[in-house]
Amino acid sequence: MDSIIFDLDGTMWDSTKAAAEVWREVAKRNPAITDEITADKLKALYGLLLEEIAVRLFVSVPKETALKTMEECVVEQCPYLAKHGGILLGDVEGTLKELSTRYPLFIVSNCKSGYIESFLESHKLGKYFKDFECPGGTGLLKADNIRLVMERNHLKDPIYVGDTKGDQMAAKEAGIPFVYARYGFGECDDFDDVIDSFEELKRF
Repeated sequence: MDSIIFDLDGTMWDSTKAAAEVWREVAKRNPAITDEITADKLKALYGLLLEEIAVRLFVSVPKETALKTMEECVVEQCPYLAKHGGILLGDVEGTLKELSTRYPLFIVSNCKSGYIESFLESHKLGKYFKDFECPGGTGLLKADNIRLVMERNHLKDPIYVGDTKGDQMAAKEAGIPFVYARYGFGECDDFDDVIDSFEELKRF
């Protein structure tokens, strides 16, 4: 093991309450959207690609409208999250500070550009990470973005820490071990190691 690549939502923070406020306000602008937007609904969908989240969340309107609304939501939520932040899932900074003395740290998440930056800015955590990537920056799926981060940072033996089946599948496709954050948003029954709190990563 020479490095750690992290998922973001459900692994390091929970932004669903703040994000739901923004998504509700955007949705209100279109009277045709009658779907209820809640933090719990977003939490259940996080980990999926944003396009899939859009069509599952905005079921009252055609796909084209759902995608357009989602685009407006993600543009408006980043400045809001950068200012207000989300809920950190445990002693994230203390754990990252300790881990960063032993390993280079990275983030790969399914999101639009600006979202990872809002996490880093709001909680002042940018100094702990060497690099990050997302579909918004590359148009690639998570497994490909993991491989991209590995290639450009010359990583030979990283692990991926995430909380969903999608994370597990991406790690497997990228050919690296998967550590399941069981305290997160999703469920997974196939992993190489498991943690029940973010702080448990200190044992690695």
